[in-house]
Amino acid sequence: MANPHRVILDTDIGSDVDDALALAMLFGATDIELLGVTTVYGDVDLRARIARRLARLAGHDGLAVASGAERPLSGAEAWWAGFEGQLYSDLGGEVFMEDVTAAEFLAQTAADIPGELDVVAVGPLTNLATAIRTDPAFVSNVRRVYVMGGRFDVREQAEHNFKCDAEAAAEVFASGIPVTVVGLEITTRARIGPDELAPIAAAGALGRQIEAEVHQWWQYTEHQWNHPHDPIAVLAMLRPDLLGLKGPVRVRVEPEGDLAGVSVAEPVPVGESVDAARATYVVDRVNVAGAVAATVALIKAAGDLGPS
Repeated sequence: MANPHRVILDTDIGSDVDDALALAMLFGATDIELLGVTTVYGDVDLRARIARRLARLAGHDGLAVASGAERPLSGAEAWWAGFEGQLYSDLGGEVFMEDVTAAEFLAQTAADIPGELDVVAVGPLTNLATAIRTDPAFVSNVRRVYVMGGRFDVREQAEHNFKCDAEAAAEVFASGIPVTVVGLEITTRARIGPDELAPIAAAGALGRQIEAEVHQWWQYTEHQWNHPHDPIAVLAMLRPDLLGLKGPVRVRVEPEGDLAGVSVAEPVPVGESVDAARATYVVDRVNVAGAVAATVALIKAAGDLGPS
């Protein structure tokens, strides 16, 4: 495969189940190279151990995992659902990289393979903003960042990831790093329900763990379905044929105040020169049936490839 994706997943895995779904999809995508996972927001060490456990269940025992920023750039307390990690036994035995931070891992990996690293960022953007502050060359070293965040149809509604660290989101989009972003107005069109969960649950040890995670989230939300927010960000990278893009655009995020986290996408001014390969794009269309089917297929593949 020409120009394969070499990927780091930056995630707040362990709360909403869609992070685990996104990671499983990357395990199932055999035509990419998953270089590592970085965790963000809240108990990042616990999140790192969850990522390591899921990696082992998928047969990826050697996956590099680094924990990152516990709090947003503002220093505010992180939101915590309260059930994170409860479905796992003996997580303390899961080993992750403790000699390097997530921001350092991101910056160093990008520097080692300039122009080749893709980052899928499906949590608050604190680690990415910190990587940019740590090494401004990170902006030019990264090939593209695929972000789940924001909302681009309602002016004054802040999406969770951007709201949790609005300052970081504002800095990342202002940096000029190339981004493809998918917002809530797209991700909420799709649902994973019992029919979609059944083939995942039958796919080995990973599938059974994902099933338990999904049911836990359904119980928490009091629904028998969930939106695959983060999986659609993965599909923006892996299956762009299932999505439509608007752009190039400029994305602005309100960094503070009553509108903190609110995002707006504006056309690039007429006559302004833009490198299309390094521009920012907003997902504005999705083949819902195709996206759900692709999500299930990749997670099932990951489970089938891993231990039974």
